[in-house]
Amino acid sequence: MDTSHFSSGTGEHPVTIARVSPTHWLAVEDDREVGRGDAVRRPDGRMFVSVDAWQGAVFDRLAAAMVADLPTPLYVVVGETDREVRAGWERAGFTTGRREREYAVPTDPRVTGLDAVRPPSAVTIVPAGEAREDPLRVLDRAIRDEVEATVGWRTMPAEVLPRPAGVTVVDPSKYAVAELSGHYVGLIRVALVPRRPRIGLIAVLADERRQGIARALLAEALGSLHRSGAGTAWAEVDESNAAAAALFEGVGARRTGVNLELVRL
Repeated sequence: MDTSHFSSGTGEHPVTIARVSPTHWLAVEDDREVGRGDAVRRPDGRMFVSVDAWQGAVFDRLAAAMVADLPTPLYVVVGETDREVRAGWERAGFTTGRREREYAVPTDPRVTGLDAVRPPSAVTIVPAGEAREDPLRVLDRAIRDEVEATVGWRTMPAEVLPRPAGVTVVDPSKYAVAELSGHYVGLIRVALVPRRPRIGLIAVLADERRQGIARALLAEALGSLHRSGAGTAWAEVDESNAAAAALFEGVGARRTGVNLELVRL
């Protein structure tokens, strides 16, 4: 276990910073935990870090210890209005890499205007829980390959779901898909988090875009949530993704905040 000692800034007791595991750090003052740091490698391979500390000096020491111990690049997500936390990470050498909008999305089709939406001719929307697993995994991989070859997966909403290495579809029951001529060409994933269902991903293969498939998938997902009693869903959209922002704002989604993804290279 690696340890280092610093003054807490209070003049009372020194603070000990200890790396207690490969991904966890503790700050201890007079046998009391006064802060902790955590690191997690997300499915796209990037390492995200976080610090929970009451004192700014302890935050700085934990952040410095983590930066010293971990290989770069490192990433962190903060709310745009959380200026104190943002300043702490900036002191540790992090800068803004991208901005991600948070949306509250109504589910009532009378509000979204999706009650009359139908998929394009020859396209069938397969509801969540009914998609065949193997074709779903093939589609998911194809979409990820397209994203990586263009804007890069870093522009997609942050994913923190634990999963085995190389596995991108953990729970097929969360996906509704669009089927064309026996092949899956689009998908939407909804995590049924209590009181806050989250639209984690909506994507269509490049050759099948601009036909209304994404809108039909969104109509299916929001309609299902509405029938289950959920009045609002949540989604995050990278500010550079104008098409996704237009899709959600076009159904009455309300912007509720902005998250910043900071990076230390």
